[in-house]
Amino acid sequence: MIVLINPNSTVSMTNAMLRTARETVPTAKFEGWTSHDGPPAIQGEADGLLAEDPLLQLVAKASDDGAAAIIIGCFDDTALDAARKTASCPVMGIGQAAYHLAAVAGGKFSVVTTLEVSVPILEENIRAYGLGGLLSKVRASDVPVLALEQDPNAATNQVLSEIQKAVRDDDIQTVVLGCGGMVDIEKRAAHLSGIRLIDGVRAAAAFASQF
Repeated sequence: MIVLINPNSTVSMTNAMLRTARETVPTAKFEGWTSHDGPPAIQGEADGLLAEDPLLQLVAKASDDGAAAIIIGCFDDTALDAARKTASCPVMGIGQAAYHLAAVAGGKFSVVTTLEVSVPILEENIRAYGLGGLLSKVRASDVPVLALEQDPNAATNQVLSEIQKAVRDDDIQTVVLGCGGMVDIEKRAAHLSGIRLIDGVRAAAAFASQF
């Protein structure tokens, strides 16, 4: 059993990430858990701090229940270090998984995320993972996290526009989708040529299935 924990309280986002994980690795058993005591969305450091305690309680429960691996379903990799100290199984964040897959793909990559407030967190995480030399730019699309659920067409178009700017200006071939709520954007980007999109939920599901 692989437990995907959404640190925010938006159940529809949990369900979208769980569906994506199951589609990515149909042979693995995934469960999706929502942190109902977390904030509705995690946008910046303050939300991340609010999410930590209820998230870590779920991490402890998943570990006690015998999870083979745990996925933190927030691109900020919320409380990842603390979660690893709490659990007896491997714990990975969808951000970390996406960055490492981008590194394996070769060359530099850019990240397209939601709001500007998330940019410093993602930049710091990438440096902490030892991948700062491969980062071209973290770009904010100015799309709030919940807009990806509430107004998906407009939000997707705005994210796709930022992806196209990255392709044009950043000298990269890989763009990491910098939010767990962006799982459906890859399907909408089929018309974009010459660019590799990496979704963190798919990357984490593939990595977690190895345990």
